[in-house]
Amino acid sequence: MSAHMPAAPVQDGLPRPARLRAMFAVALAVLLSVLDYTVVNIATPEIARDVHTTNAAAIWIVNAYQLANLIALLPVATLGEKFGHARMCRIGLVVFVGASLLCAISQTLPELAIARAIQGVGGACILGVNAALIRYIYPSSILGRGIALNGLIIALGVALGPSVAAAVLSLASWKWLFLINLPFGAVAFYFSITSLPATPRLPVRLDLLSAALLAVALGGIVTGGDNFAQGNGLFPGAALLVLGIVAMAILVKLQLTHSHPLLPVDLLARPGFSIAFATGFLSFVASNFFIISMPFNLTTVLHRGPVETGLVITAWPVAIMLMALVAGRLADRYPAAFLSSVGMVICGTGFLLLRLLPDAPTDPNIMWRIAVAGVGFSLLQPPNNKAMLMAAPKHRIGGASGMISVSRLFGQTMGGMLVALTLGLAHPAPTKTCLALAALSAYVAAAVSFLRVLTNQAD
Repeated sequence: MSAHMPAAPVQDGLPRPARLRAMFAVALAVLLSVLDYTVVNIATPEIARDVHTTNAAAIWIVNAYQLANLIALLPVATLGEKFGHARMCRIGLVVFVGASLLCAISQTLPELAIARAIQGVGGACILGVNAALIRYIYPSSILGRGIALNGLIIALGVALGPSVAAAVLSLASWKWLFLINLPFGAVAFYFSITSLPATPRLPVRLDLLSAALLAVALGGIVTGGDNFAQGNGLFPGAALLVLGIVAMAILVKLQLTHSHPLLPVDLLARPGFSIAFATGFLSFVASNFFIISMPFNLTTVLHRGPVETGLVITAWPVAIMLMALVAGRLADRYPAAFLSSVGMVICGTGFLLLRLLPDAPTDPNIMWRIAVAGVGFSLLQPPNNKAMLMAAPKHRIGGASGMISVSRLFGQTMGGMLVALTLGLAHPAPTKTCLALAALSAYVAAAVSFLRVLTNQAD
């Protein structure tokens, strides 16, 4: 086989050398899309000063990426089934890198927000098909390892974000946070051309009406919920929420008549898939209750400085990374109903232990509790995501792949809104309330996961 030919797919996964090259292409593409979200979070205050806008308005530098990413995931998954998942990944890399250049040359907030939205669409092209590609790269017998490695890459992006941002900003302007995507994107594109397997292409079409309804539904729910959470008045938030809910109801009714729906109601009708989706969604609500509120707890309640806060919270991604490959092997041996449920019980217990911290804990006393939660969270993802993929027929792998990312992004988004609402309403200890709700959400996720036993969907 020529070095410049894509790896040919086999009946069940690729042979090991081709599998390693293909997984490297997927991993580098995923790392770029995740890392760019986290590094910009850190740089937002400096960017706001440079483009002469307020901190409140500058949040759209982050929101534009996340909202566009969320809205585009399912349409991209459909296009992946039509044109091939590898091709969509390559298109995503081109769009992502091109938008990165637009971000770097932007001079105003509107320019930057538009460029970030385009970048979010490029990221969706990658994240919407990455799980589908892994399904074709790895044999079924070791699929859990591939999914765990993907989770490891996402955790690595989260962990490296603050460090990469700090290193770049210490040497250059914020524009280089986007310019560094160019060479790394070129490398990822080369490997995507030479290594990713060709996947089956289906005669499906993108339903533009459904895509528009999905955009209105998710946009209304997310922006309306955020409006409520930020306390910006009753009417705007309520109007947007009602608009989003009505659009979603119309969309669901429309999708029930389609044989290949954009919103995969056919997959959600399968108990194994819907339980796994709900479990993943609740797990990310739980994790965001912790991730967003814990820095406030460390700085305002426990009186840690910014550097110390960053080091303490690093226990979370480090625990996930260290446990990821072990979790992948376990996912290939034990059913999701057992492993994911145990993982979320451990995760919830870690959050509860953080809620019950003494008044003056040492850093190690905080970090081991965070690590317990991280280990539990790492046990959830590989078996649960594998269950979602295996519950979908081969011709619907694209829809399943998109829904894995939707469960993560929508869970993170809703978790962020609930944290903002809790911080504004819960007194006198809002951060401790967030940790209690993180534990509760994790335990509910464990209970939902265990429903697979009752519905004979243990795998």
